[in-house]
Amino acid sequence: MKVVSVVGNRPQFVKAAPLCRALRARGEEILVHSGQHYDPELADLFFDELSIPPPDHALGVGPGSPLEQTAAIMLRLEGLLSVEKPDMVLAYGDTTTTIATALAASKLGMPLAHVEAGLRSFDRAMPEEQNRVVTDHLSALLLCPTGTAVANLAGEGITEGVHQVGDVMYDACLMFAPLARRREAHRAWEVEPGEYLLVTVHRAAATDTRAALEDLVAVMEALERPAVFPVHPRTRAKLESAGLWDRLGRVPGLRLAPPVGYLDFTSLLVSARAVVTDSGGVQKEAYFQGVPCLTLRDTTEWVETVEGGFNRLVGMDPGAVRAALADLSMPDERPAYYGDGHAAERIAALLAAAAPAPARA
Repeated sequence: MKVVSVVGNRPQFVKAAPLCRALRARGEEILVHSGQHYDPELADLFFDELSIPPPDHALGVGPGSPLEQTAAIMLRLEGLLSVEKPDMVLAYGDTTTTIATALAASKLGMPLAHVEAGLRSFDRAMPEEQNRVVTDHLSALLLCPTGTAVANLAGEGITEGVHQVGDVMYDACLMFAPLARRREAHRAWEVEPGEYLLVTVHRAAATDTRAALEDLVAVMEALERPAVFPVHPRTRAKLESAGLWDRLGRVPGLRLAPPVGYLDFTSLLVSARAVVTDSGGVQKEAYFQGVPCLTLRDTTEWVETVEGGFNRLVGMDPGAVRAALADLSMPDERPAYYGDGHAAERIAALLAAAAPAPARA
């Protein structure tokens, strides 16, 4: 079995940590880093601390619009895949890297496997929704984290090659959370466990217009309690360009932090009273750690967390945020929505079974 895996941003690096190990125990994996996240604090740090093998190929696409990055990744993958000739191309999630990988593999006639297949927010205006829908319809193996994802695909007429395997991010959580807890990252920001919020905001809908950025600052002003906000470089650049960075810096109790690695982020998360985020992956990580989540969106692909009472959709609405913060109660028991921590092993087994048998001498 020879697999080319393509990653490009933080959540994909986290998913790759357990999956690289499982794949390499069964065959050959060629790891490709697209360069979608090119800041060392968002890329190199994750490879180091999660013990992910160094990429075999770095495409180095760097900054650019989603269309520019998609085109650059596709062009660079074309030559690489033509040389490597893998049995399967592996794409993760719903990013620019995901859609570029799917299109490149499809145009070259190479079978594609999609980790986190079947997720739907049913909001086609979201770039992530566009990416995941197209990728699923191009994939030969659809590796679903939940039964809901399997049902979503069936609703679109996709039933062949569909497998419910669990969630590789849960695998990573079980691998790294004990180490993360020992780091006590909250101490660096002079906040007390259980007394602060953890904030992340990075999506285009929250950062690409001045109106959206003003809403973001208004939401931060509505938190009215200590909060740690590791700021994505793109988010900071947008705030500075709009002249809102200084206003954000004056919000009482808000600690603006540089990006942090997975272990420090998880350490901050497990000690937080709640997380306030627009990230899909962080919604799940909050669920894994039993931390209440307020999602700054009107829809989510992780519907189980909302239906179960662990996650609340508050949009970019200061009033809704205040109301949710007034009651952060949630159920004591967390169902096993995302599997048993062995998703990576199941995925590796499925890819090995799909690979052609080696030719006999």
